[in-house]
Amino acid sequence: MKQLEAKEVQDLVEGHKAQDIIDVREVDEVATGKIPGAIHIPLGLLEYRMHELDKSKEYIMVCRSGGRSGRAAQLLESHGYNVINMDGGMLAWEGKIE
Repeated sequence: MKQLEAKEVQDLVEGHKAQDIIDVREVDEVATGKIPGAIHIPLGLLEYRMHELDKSKEYIMVCRSGGRSGRAAQLLESHGYNVINMDGGMLAWEGKIE
C-alpha cells in the first residue's frame, strides 16, 4: 500500500495538486474539522459507496491516526482503486481544516 506523510499531503493541498481526499472518520470526528475539499465517507459505509468513486482517479485516504484509512485503502485496492494512505492521519495534520 502506498503511503504519504501528512506534511506531503499538506504540500499537495496547498499547491492545489492534491488528488481526491476521502475522510473515513465518523460524523462526530469530522465535525471537529476536515481537510478542505475532502469527501466524507465513514469507513462503515465505504463498501456500499465505493461505486461513487472513479477507478481512473487516485484517492488519498484519511482518518484520525492512519489505521482506519489503511483498512479503507486495502479494501479499495482489492476492488481495483488507486489509493494512498495518509500516514499519521489527522493527528499529524498541521494544515488548514474546514
